[in-house]
Amino acid sequence: MKITMLGTGNAVVTECYNTCFVLSENNHHFLVDGGGGNTLLRQLKRAEIPWKEIKDIFVTHKHIDHLLGIIWMLRMICQNMNRGNYTGEANIYGHGEVISLLTDMAEKLLEEKETRFIGSRLHFVAVQDKEERMILNRKITFFDIHSTKAKQFGFSIELGNGEKLTCCGDEPYNENERQYVENSKWLLHEAFCLFSQADIFSPYQKHHSTVKDACQLADKMNVKNLLLYHTEDRNIQNRKALYTAEGKQYYHGNLYIPDDLEVIEL
Repeated sequence: MKITMLGTGNAVVTECYNTCFVLSENNHHFLVDGGGGNTLLRQLKRAEIPWKEIKDIFVTHKHIDHLLGIIWMLRMICQNMNRGNYTGEANIYGHGEVISLLTDMAEKLLEEKETRFIGSRLHFVAVQDKEERMILNRKITFFDIHSTKAKQFGFSIELGNGEKLTCCGDEPYNENERQYVENSKWLLHEAFCLFSQADIFSPYQKHHSTVKDACQLADKMNVKNLLLYHTEDRNIQNRKALYTAEGKQYYHGNLYIPDDLEVIEL
């Protein structure tokens, strides 16, 4: 399995794309969030991931920088189903609020000849807290991260041999997530900025964490590999070096600060 980071930035970045990524295995793809626009399509093209081969999509929450790219996927899938250029079915997962919003937007923004596939070949799937599904032929568990802002779900996917990858969404760890986060082989966690620059970026007022915070958490939770995303972009040229230098002071596992379109073997 590998992860392709289509975007690594927070909501208002301009030097990179909003955070979204694809988990891939054996030519099967699982898209997590879509960023804030049709740049998603460009990023998929650059990553050489054909959008038509993405059959499973998960939307963590309703914020613009995660949701609007999915509207473009909806449009492309439904249009090409209507034209006979899309094979098979597709599933879009999310908690009930997200699914309701996507359904409403699809009905209002797409033509009837396209929306007619919703429910027959394009499936909106509302998942519950702690619900298990099979995606990429692996068991994945969706969970409520108990967001302090918009309702948001993360997920944990089994990697085999008792190992797991856990995604905490784009807010700091909540103790309710311990059963999923603790002892993860891979943890995907937001880091809005360096702790040394917290006075500049005000992460805590925005309900985000710093590199130091995320790394201390991962060390405490016995995480083997920590991947940080959803960052500011003012340090984009030196982000990898700066974030790694701060993080290594607090975390003793393998620390990853990916750039957009970076591919990491899991």
